[in-house]
Amino acid sequence: MNHPPTSNRLVIKTLVIALCYSAGMTPPRIALAAERPKVVVTAAAEKIHAAGFVFDGHNDLPWALRTDFASSFDQANISGHVPKLHTDIPRLRQGNVGAQFWSVYVPASTINDGKALATTIEQIELVKGMVKRYPETFELARTVSDIERIQKQGKIASLMGVEGGHSIEDSIENLRRLHRLGAGYMTLTHSDTLAWADAATDEAKHHGLTEFGAEIVREMNRLGMLVDLSHVSDETMRDTLNVTTAPVIFSHSSARQIADHPRNVPDDILKQVKQNGGVVMVNFYSGFVHPESARKRANMFQVNRELRAKFPLEADYKAARKRWDTEHPIEPGSVHDVVDHIDHIAKIAGIDHVGIGSDYDGITLVPTQLDDVSTYPVITQELLNRGYTAEQIHQFMSGNILRVMRAAEAVATKIQSGR
Repeated sequence: MNHPPTSNRLVIKTLVIALCYSAGMTPPRIALAAERPKVVVTAAAEKIHAAGFVFDGHNDLPWALRTDFASSFDQANISGHVPKLHTDIPRLRQGNVGAQFWSVYVPASTINDGKALATTIEQIELVKGMVKRYPETFELARTVSDIERIQKQGKIASLMGVEGGHSIEDSIENLRRLHRLGAGYMTLTHSDTLAWADAATDEAKHHGLTEFGAEIVREMNRLGMLVDLSHVSDETMRDTLNVTTAPVIFSHSSARQIADHPRNVPDDILKQVKQNGGVVMVNFYSGFVHPESARKRANMFQVNRELRAKFPLEADYKAARKRWDTEHPIEPGSVHDVVDHIDHIAKIAGIDHVGIGSDYDGITLVPTQLDDVSTYPVITQELLNRGYTAEQIHQFMSGNILRVMRAAEAVATKIQSGR
């Protein structure tokens, strides 16, 4: 499909910033954010948005519930508005979310005291508890056919993603166990390099995957478990793309060419994702999507490690991280910045390889007009403003990740049947 041209203003902005950095200068604050007007959602956009649904690749509601509400739906009854969260049922309905990968994240530091697997299982049980508490809204899904069936019933298909290979505690049997419990994908690393894979935001020890890491990827292919490359190093991305026989996902990553942060995906990998058939699901965190904010947040995961070492209790860590954020402010950016990333990935990898992976309830700052899960229609409108068709928008919102899931299911069937 043809791709609409990137705006001339974005090209000029990118060139100016690149030239300033290459000369060792701090780039001027270019007033494009102010120039680009607030996105107004039209009736046409609302109609297009309602005709499909959003399948978001990453939402951290389970960890937010654990840390802020003692894993209690009595304390955080999401059937109504919960102001402290990005996510609740009324706003999911407003945003037309039809399928969601709920992250069953636990900190990488849990591997140090041998609690990574057990805590991950607790998070899985929390998601299952949510589904049980709100059966009129949620239903667990494992496959594309599950999602389609649940969609027809007017419910939100609920899937789970393990955020970080530390959760399996270096055991393939633990990987299988988490899959049996319902995990549909695993991010190979989180913030920290593991014994078998390098992370994007830690010291490289293996220059990618070890042989055991490659074995993990092959087993995920066999299980039909999506391989998630968010958070991993460039070398781990390349090694995985060389090993996997199924399409990969980046459940919540953006484009490095637009915002230079190690959590984002470089262009050479985007081209490999196209060859692989995978999908990059764009993250909404201001520190990853706004160019200047990404520069300021380049070392944030090292800061997190230091704060976790100093404040082992989660509540103390969160308070310390909040203080650090206040002392090191960044600009939020806007919905325009997020769509810049969608635009770029569509240009380099292709229309078929872009999705949405908001990271809601796992991020401390969101772009303007993307305050919570009710705001996805604003993206639909801005995509229309840039010349994308309704069909292409539906691909971004759900179609591309559904295609990847179908392909991974087919690969697993082939491997398991010995063909």
